[in-house]
Amino acid sequence: MKPLALPLPLRPISIFPNPSYPLFFCQPKPLLQTRVFRVLYSSLQYKPVKVADAASSSKPEYKPGFLDHLFLNLFRNKLVQEVGWDSEKPGYDGLIEVANRLMMKSRTNSDTREATVRILVSLLPPFLLELYRILVTPIGGGKVAAMMVARVTALTCQWLMGTCTVNSVDLPDGTSCRSGVFVDKCKYLEESKCVGICINTCKLPTQNFFKDYMGIPLLMEPNFSDYSCQFKFGILPPLAEDDIALKEPCLEICPNATRRREVTRPWMYHNAQKPKYELSYALQPPPPWTLVVLLWGI
Repeated sequence: MKPLALPLPLRPISIFPNPSYPLFFCQPKPLLQTRVFRVLYSSLQYKPVKVADAASSSKPEYKPGFLDHLFLNLFRNKLVQEVGWDSEKPGYDGLIEVANRLMMKSRTNSDTREATVRILVSLLPPFLLELYRILVTPIGGGKVAAMMVARVTALTCQWLMGTCTVNSVDLPDGTSCRSGVFVDKCKYLEESKCVGICINTCKLPTQNFFKDYMGIPLLMEPNFSDYSCQFKFGILPPLAEDDIALKEPCLEICPNATRRREVTRPWMYHNAQKPKYELSYALQPPPPWTLVVLLWGI
């Protein structure tokens, strides 16, 4: 009896580049298929990527556009008019120097805050603020106005603060509202490196501006550790003695605090080097020969 030869399974192979054509011929399909691995070699040096770098690269920095440069120049011109001095540096670096000059020019922190409020008021037409306060602020108990200014702030102030997004905040009545703006890393605080500039030229004047001129309460909560900031429109700020941000000490990298330390160190070192006998010299009794001289003169 002869062995029966079994045919190999066949698979269709198209002779045309387009597989939609119906004309095929068949060829034997091998029972075992081997996979071929292709190894590519590159002469470029391998560079490992850190996880932190990859995570940080997922959030690209905000790139200012034409309107951002327009807002920057407008705000800087108003600031220069208030200070009466302009920096030679262009762009954002010059803006920070003018803000520092405003701090040094003012006699008190209250003067700095009042000057900043005047600058904010001058950026908008006077009738616009009054109409907004009368017509828009009362709608919905102030929630509509708070949500509107939150969106406008996130759209028009990224040139000053950097990337920011609108988020929800808890209101005092127990409800939540999308009237918050979260700043990932405030560029103004990062570049100025000064708690005083943040408090007196941004936080407190901005809170006063929205409350007094637009009728919208605002609480700003800057974080001096990671430079983030949370805007909460529709929430009244606490009293000055209860505000945690006002109790923050100067940053170690603050240029103003560094200058103060450099000024006070020589004075403290000079006083520390004074001999103690100079302080108690007036309390010591006079030598005996001074009495002889006095008697001789008499």
